[in-house]
Amino acid sequence: METEAQGLLSLRASYRTERGNRNAGTKDAADETDVSANGKGIKDPLKMVWRRGFIRLVLVSAIVWMLLILFALLFHLWSCHSSISFLSALCKKDSKVLGILDTMGLTTKQQHRCSIPLMDDPDAIVIPKRTPDTIPKFLKYVLEDDQGNANEKSQPLFGGHQSWKQRENSFKLNTTMKVHCGFMKNGGAEMDAVDVKYAKKCRFVVASGIFDGYDTPHQPYNISLRSRKLFCFLMVVDEVSLDFIKQNVTVREASDGGKWVGIWRLVTLHHPPYDEPRRNGKVPKILTHRLFPQAQYSIWIDGKMELIVDPLLILERYLWRGKHTFAIACHKHHRSIYEEADAIKRRKRYARPLIDLHMKIYHYEGMELWSPKKRTISDVPEGAVIIREHTTMTNLFSCLWFNEVNLFTPRDQLSFGYVVYRLEEFKFFMFPNCEYNSLFILHRHTREHSSVVEWVKSLDEFKGNKTGLKESRGGLGLWTPYPGDLNSVQLPSVKRTSPAG
Repeated sequence: METEAQGLLSLRASYRTERGNRNAGTKDAADETDVSANGKGIKDPLKMVWRRGFIRLVLVSAIVWMLLILFALLFHLWSCHSSISFLSALCKKDSKVLGILDTMGLTTKQQHRCSIPLMDDPDAIVIPKRTPDTIPKFLKYVLEDDQGNANEKSQPLFGGHQSWKQRENSFKLNTTMKVHCGFMKNGGAEMDAVDVKYAKKCRFVVASGIFDGYDTPHQPYNISLRSRKLFCFLMVVDEVSLDFIKQNVTVREASDGGKWVGIWRLVTLHHPPYDEPRRNGKVPKILTHRLFPQAQYSIWIDGKMELIVDPLLILERYLWRGKHTFAIACHKHHRSIYEEADAIKRRKRYARPLIDLHMKIYHYEGMELWSPKKRTISDVPEGAVIIREHTTMTNLFSCLWFNEVNLFTPRDQLSFGYVVYRLEEFKFFMFPNCEYNSLFILHRHTREHSSVVEWVKSLDEFKGNKTGLKESRGGLGLWTPYPGDLNSVQLPSVKRTSPAG
């Protein structure tokens, strides 16, 4: 019995051993099959460690790189808003980085926009009585171009041949005044009869302008039904721009012959008065009261802008609430006209010798650098938005401002502060630039402005056109020699205070 039992046990043990050997052999065969099928067999532990370590290295490097980029962006934003002058100087406020982050909603726009204390409901606004005229009470305009002692009789100029004595007298206030204010007979800038008739009914005007096809009309929005009925939206264009607009957007013609693009009525000015489109654009911008004489209030916006605030809310905020008759934003970067002139030259926005001549005349006539002691927060406006009640004083200011643009350069920011300096009785509201940027959306021009005059490098080159120190129809129009000695005038030194200027 014991012998049989021991035999059974040895048979079972040998069976288990044999079965285990078969299983092991099967596993080894399978492993060999996998290796041969994949063509890859990582048998070396060092290779496995290296492979896993390389993947980890790549992942860690990517994470570190992303953290460095994030840190750089955060430092850039912090330096832009820092009160430390050295750090803020490192940041260019109009950089592409800030633009991209702004579109993603990652910046606060503190440098560009701020909340405006507007009323909520245009229908709740009570329109006040008109501001009474004091001095001057009556304003008349020179309508015939007296060329005086001009060496050669020529076609009448839109701005007229204003003498230096007439210019000086125009700054002296009287009860009744007669001044140059464009629109000389046969000087150009004529409107169609249907547009003249339409404009006569306009008491509240939102005006804009496009010249030489630099823009297409941008439709305002957030406009209440009350404002749509109350305001005329008038887009002043030349014939070149009218053709350009017709090719790019739908122009609807009304039964009276007027042309419309959405809410804008296109008002065509025939026979542009100047050689430069930039200067032609100053006619509707500054002389809004001359184009639309029945208007009591006007809001000017440049053609590249899209209005996003109801115009009644604008009038209430900037005119009626503070009992102002003229409102304009201060410049984003500059306060002195000499600083602005320096920026224009460096950025090649106009001919340097002509800017220098313009500034020398102003400095000779007593225009000083801006300082906190002056009665205005800045001498330089951001003129893309102008809000006016058309009183005799604001109309006079607009005429004198235009006369400077007509006589000198079309950079109207330079002339604004000078006219404010000479016309001390003129009161106006200059509001923060951040509010100005909350009134509209700014679009790019379809192309950049350019003219032959802008690239003049010396006064001798400018004189080479055989018309003297002037364009053929305006600008630097020294019809008679300047009565002062400008050779000894030294322009004040300008300290650059802005990375963008």
